[in-house]
Amino acid sequence: METRSASLVVLDQPAVSELASQLRGQLVGPTDPGYDDVRRCWNGMIDKRPALVVRCAGPSDVRVAVEFARKHGLPVAVRGGGHNVSGNAICDGGLVVDLSGMRGVRVDPANRTVRAEGGATIGDLDRETQVFGLAVPMGVVSETGIAGLTLGGGLGWLRRRYGLSCDNLLSVDLVTASGELITVEPGQHPDLWWALAGGGGNFGVVTSFEFRAHPVGPEVYFAFVLHPRERAAAALRQWREWAADAPDEISSFAVLWRVPELPELPPEQHGRPAVVLLAMHSGDPAAGEEALRPLRELGTPVADLSGPMSYLGVQSFFDEDYPPHVMRYYWKSRYLTGLPDEAIDQLVSANDASPSPRSNIDIWQLGGAMSRRSVQATAFGDRSAPFLVGVESNWELPADDEAGVAWGRETFAQLAPFSMAGGYLNFPGFYEDHDRLVADTFGPNLGRLRATKRRYDPSNLFRLNHNIRPS
Repeated sequence: METRSASLVVLDQPAVSELASQLRGQLVGPTDPGYDDVRRCWNGMIDKRPALVVRCAGPSDVRVAVEFARKHGLPVAVRGGGHNVSGNAICDGGLVVDLSGMRGVRVDPANRTVRAEGGATIGDLDRETQVFGLAVPMGVVSETGIAGLTLGGGLGWLRRRYGLSCDNLLSVDLVTASGELITVEPGQHPDLWWALAGGGGNFGVVTSFEFRAHPVGPEVYFAFVLHPRERAAAALRQWREWAADAPDEISSFAVLWRVPELPELPPEQHGRPAVVLLAMHSGDPAAGEEALRPLRELGTPVADLSGPMSYLGVQSFFDEDYPPHVMRYYWKSRYLTGLPDEAIDQLVSANDASPSPRSNIDIWQLGGAMSRRSVQATAFGDRSAPFLVGVESNWELPADDEAGVAWGRETFAQLAPFSMAGGYLNFPGFYEDHDRLVADTFGPNLGRLRATKRRYDPSNLFRLNHNIRPS
């Protein structure tokens, strides 16, 4: 192999042909039809050119791909659903282990468990589990891959009742850096089991996940309450007080945004800054309506679209706001120590200053079940924050890249006085502050994570992530 640049790698063609012959799936290189399609990321800002993409049909293909990359010194990117904001699902000049064709889901309703392949999306998982009135805690956009989400923790609508996605893992099948396929569960490889619960893709390629499922749906109660810019700060203060006593069955957001031009929303508000209060009650819809009534009665909203909704509808509620490939995204996050009036004023001002009508600032209500595990119970780390802020800069044109990224970074910086160290690593920006982010987020768990990394990936083959270096 000869490396001519960071993005141009020349491989011995007989070796590439031999690799292709060992696969059940498809091998795609830069000269092959469809190359530009398979290297596309959900984030339209990402434009990387891998040397090879192995479109895996099963775990044996994953093993072959990992062994080839290790032998030839290629960087390895792992693509599950491909919904990664930072673009780490693709790499320049390396090999992409593409799991997007491995989307099988099998539900065991009697034991309330579900096994899903590494390329499955949240939508794949939800559709199969809801047949039996079950759900696994997952994220809030149905096109997201379950793999990256779970390995990074996994925050969703069920976080306060049933915890994070990684809290509901029962076992995984994983291909290690040495090419070995192993089953990881509490009784087998317990150090690795602990590390996978929030430690990211540092330790191997997960080919399948087994989760615990819970009774949810098919209908839940969903609150959607819109307050105008003039009441934004007051509405956020009232939501803050209401959230402090909300039961675990409720998970809520406050979203600062520009009102979209939807017929259900007042025309005079279209395009204006505003705040929308969103909440889901995961129990009986009638009980949910009563429990969420106080949220709907905060102040005088200009629109209230609350009502019973299918759980599948809630899970895909945000999908249209995050179209793949065409939009450009830059997301950062901070855990807040609280939501004081000064932070609220800063958030409202930041929303006013957004250069794009597609951007938003999400304030996640935390607490409940997800907060009741200790810092060192999982690799995920400190769960004590009452709120998480996601700064989501979203825009459409490459000409607006500089302004979009600048607004995201400035808003992130302005929240520092109200924040804890670290952040939610599924919203990492472009890892500009990688080392500090990793150290602050994992805190006292970092030493144990490094020891596990040394044991399972001493050469740091799996490094295109929030990387935990083995030394």
